Amino acid sequence: MNPDLFQRLLFDLVAQIHAKTHYTKLIMPLKVIDSSTLPLNLTNHKWAQFRKTKAGVKLHLRLVFMENGNSYPEKAVLTPAKEHDRGQLEVMVDDKEYMYVFDRGYLDYERFDRMTDDGYFFLSRLRKNAVIREVYDFKIPEDTTVLSDQMVLIGTTQNRTENYFRLLRVLDSKGNELQLLTNRFDLSAEEISEMYKSRWAIELFSNGLSNISVSKSSTVKVNGRSTIRCLSH
Repeated sequence: MNPDLFQRLLFDLVAQIHAKTHYTKLIMPLKVIDSSTLPLNLTNHKWAQFRKTKAGVKLHLRLVFMENGNSYPEKAVLTPAKEHDRGQLEVMVDDKEYMYVFDRGYLDYERFDRMTDDGYFFLSRLRKNAVIREVYDFKIPEDTTVLSDQMVLIGTTQNRTENYFRLLRVLDSKGNELQLLTNRFDLSAEEISEMYKSRWAIELFSNGLSNISVSKSSTVKVNGRSTIRCLSH
């Protein structure tokens, strides 16, 4: 795939998001963060090995969701695939005018405390085995997919968050229970649940980009250490 074809792929994915999104006024604009692993040939890129028989790089993508009715990819960062997602959280979160939505791969309690102290808002899915200390139960409305709404502290006694966070247990469209963590206490439970649903937009991008093979075309540096040629069959 040459760069022009890759650009057309991105435009097509943006068009799909606009076609499938019913525009509603958001409380504040959202930036949705996700990562995708792009495969590399292990023989030619041994530096990028992350499993016994696999090599690759990880693309961290930030998508602006429904800002004035528009959604578009805004920032992309490449790292070796073996590096953990959470290490890129501070790189991808840099604008206090937006609320950031991301999945469990970016969980980092210490960074959540720093983000809260610095005035950044976020919404993330929490792992089922997370250690939770319940502080207060908020009342939830009737006839809703929200199962519970609580003020909590996260982590063990030795490694617990300094700030209080809000934990919602909600049902997704398939009836699966999700745990959502945020530092927003001023929104309704339904508003927070709807915000997390915006992740489908960046998942569409991730699924489209995951089919790209990396081999020989454009030159891209990864963390300033290694150079690869990518986005081409």
